Amino acid sequence: MGSKLKNFGLISLGMIAGVAASMQFSALAQKSVSAPLPYEELRQLADVFGLIKSDYVEPVEDKKLLTEAISGMVASLDPHSSYLDKKAFKELREGTQGKFVGLGIEVGMEDGYVKVISPIEDSPAYRAGLKAGDLITRLDSTPVKGMTLDQAVKKMRGEPNTKITLTIARKDEDKPLIITIVRQEIHVQSVKAKIIEPGYGWLRVAQFQEPTVDDLVKKIDDLYQKEPNMKGLVLDLRNDPGGVLPGAIGVSAAFLPKDVVIVSTNGQLPDSKATFYAQREYYASRALSDPLSKLPEAIKKVPMVVLVNTGSASASEIVAGALQDYKRATIMGTQTFGKGSVQTIRQLSADTAVKLTTARYYTPNGRSIQAKGIVPDLLVEEYADGDGLNGLRLREADLQKHLTNDTIKQADTASGNRDALEEEQRLIALEKKRKPLEYGGTDDFQLTQAMNHLKGLPVQLAKAKPDAAADGSPHDKADSSKKK
Repeated sequence: MGSKLKNFGLISLGMIAGVAASMQFSALAQKSVSAPLPYEELRQLADVFGLIKSDYVEPVEDKKLLTEAISGMVASLDPHSSYLDKKAFKELREGTQGKFVGLGIEVGMEDGYVKVISPIEDSPAYRAGLKAGDLITRLDSTPVKGMTLDQAVKKMRGEPNTKITLTIARKDEDKPLIITIVRQEIHVQSVKAKIIEPGYGWLRVAQFQEPTVDDLVKKIDDLYQKEPNMKGLVLDLRNDPGGVLPGAIGVSAAFLPKDVVIVSTNGQLPDSKATFYAQREYYASRALSDPLSKLPEAIKKVPMVVLVNTGSASASEIVAGALQDYKRATIMGTQTFGKGSVQTIRQLSADTAVKLTTARYYTPNGRSIQAKGIVPDLLVEEYADGDGLNGLRLREADLQKHLTNDTIKQADTASGNRDALEEEQRLIALEKKRKPLEYGGTDDFQLTQAMNHLKGLPVQLAKAKPDAAADGSPHDKADSSKKK
C-alpha cells in the first residue's frame, strides 16, 4: 500500500518564493502516451523554432528556446503546474526539510503581476511588512509585467544575505512602496505548542513538511507532560499553505481512529485514483516503526477545535476536512483557500522536472476541496468587530485558470460578489491601522472564541456568510444566531 504514495507527495499552495515542497518522484520516460501526437501542430512548433533561429535579430541558444517553450506550455494549464529547472528542482526538494533561501512569501499571478498570497511567519518578507494581496510590480529595476510566474520566482530567489528591492502596489496606498529585503536561509518551525491555560493546549502547524509528524508527536507529548488532564485542544492551521501529503495524513491520523479514510484522489491516470488511510505506510513509509504509537491514548478523544482561515490551503484543508467529516473536531474561523488539486513531480532528467496537476482531492465524505475549500462549522472573523476582511482576500477561485470543482456547479465556486467599493475601502483602511496578528497571543480573538467553545461558553459568530454556495453539506450553513 505504501507504493500508492508514489506520485502524491506534494500539496503546496502555488509558487513559493524561496520555499517549495517535494513530491515523490516518477520518471517521465516510464509514462506511455495514450493519444496520437498532433504532428501538424508539432511541425508548426518546429517551423517557429526554425524562424527564430534564422530570422531573429540576434542569435538565441537552442536550450533557452526549448526550455522557455516547455515552461510556457506547462504554466498555461493552471496556477499550480510549472516547469522546474535545475535550480528550482533543487530548491523544491530542499523545501520539504523546512529550510530554504529566499524571501518567505507564497505568491500567485494576477493581471500580469506577482500577487502575494501570504508572507510566511518570521520570514524576511513578513518582517519587512509585506501583506497578503500586495502586487509586486518590479523586482529590482525589472518590470514584472511580461514575466512568467516561474521567471519572477527565480529572480526572487538567490544566495543568502543578498538584497532585492521590490516595488509594491497596495490598495490602501496612493504611491508604490519600495521595500528592500535581504534573502536569508529560513528554517520554518513546522509545529509549535503551548499550554494556554490549565487544562487547555494550543498546537500550531505552520507548514506540512517531512518532519511534521515526528514534530507533532514531540509537541503533543510535551503538552501532556505539562498537563496530563487535558480538557481541550486547539489545532491551529491558519495561514498554513500546505506541504507534503504524508504530513497531512499523519496529523489527521493522530486524532482519528486507525485505518479510517483520510483523503482520496481522482484524475485521468489509473494511479491518480487512490484512497489514503490512517495507516503507518501512508504517513511514515520510511520509518521502521509507527511514530503515532508514542502518542498518549487520550489524544484520540480530547475535545478539539480546528482554527482555519483564507490562508489555510491544500494539506491544511485535507486535515480540516477529515476531522470535520468524522465530527472529530469543530472547525472554526473563515472559509479556507480552496486548493484541492494534486501536483505530481515528473522527472525529465536528473536535474529537471515538471510539476503537473494530475488529480483533485476529496474529503472522506466525497466533498471536493477544489475552488471551494472547507466551510467552518462556526464562522468566526479574525477580529471582534467582525470586519469581514476575509471576504476580500485572495482564494483559489480568484486565480486565473484555476481548476474547477467537479462536484458543484461552476457558478457556485466563484468567490461571489465583493463588497461595494466604499465598504472595501473602509475595511482596507481598518486593516491598515491594526498591528499584525500574533497567532496564539493574548489578542488572538479567534483563539479566544475557540477556548469559549471548548468551555461551553458563548461564541461570537460572524455576521457574514461564506463566499461559496452550499453544496448540500451540513457544514455549509453557519448560523450567526447561535451562541455556544
